[in-house]
Amino acid sequence: MTMRNKQELIQQVVNLLNALIEVEEVPTTAPPPNNEQVEMLTIKECAQQVSGLSEHTVRQLVLQNKLPHIRTGQGQRGKILISKSVLLEYLRTAA
Repeated sequence: MTMRNKQELIQQVVNLLNALIEVEEVPTTAPPPNNEQVEMLTIKECAQQVSGLSEHTVRQLVLQNKLPHIRTGQGQRGKILISKSVLLEYLRTAA
């Protein structure tokens, strides 16, 4: 290997390393971590949180899409989870 080949190879390695360093220095666009935790409740827990609220009423609100929810698991047998803050806000504004 000639001296010129060695210098070209070293220059290629340096260029690759510089490219890697530049990629790593680019700030990520991920949002900053949110320290506020979301408390999710099952339908039964929702009914227990509010005096006079039945599981049937919570299910009806979910079916009518009046309460945002997520369904865990697969199909209709999945557990329905509702944010506690969303439930309480809905009940405040509905009254």
